[in-house]
Amino acid sequence: MRGFGELETVLMDRIWDRDVDTTTVRELFDELAAERDIAYTTVMSTMDNLHRKGWLGRERDGRAYRYWPTMTREEHSAQLMHQALGIGGRSDLVLSHFVDRISDDEFAGLRAALRREAARRVETN
Repeated sequence: MRGFGELETVLMDRIWDRDVDTTTVRELFDELAAERDIAYTTVMSTMDNLHRKGWLGRERDGRAYRYWPTMTREEHSAQLMHQALGIGGRSDLVLSHFVDRISDDEFAGLRAALRREAARRVETN
């Protein structure tokens, strides 16, 4: 797995930030065109690429498609972190370096998440 390209990142961020479940190429194009010079076909082909890569689901709505993310922003970030952990050398050292660099608030959040996960694993075993 790799991260998104520049336009893929912009589109995924906008899709994740939306208050609606699905969106169209036209809706995203209209937003982007108000801020930058971009072609409709560029947005369309990028969203099609994101669909082919599995990042977006889609269904027909008349002549257009409605798109939605196949995972949350947080699930995507977790996958990237898991990938980095797997290719970064000794995972215990990677985690140690990661923890050294996070803020106190992030550390507290990590501890809380670890406690919740430990409790969940005890319940399922």
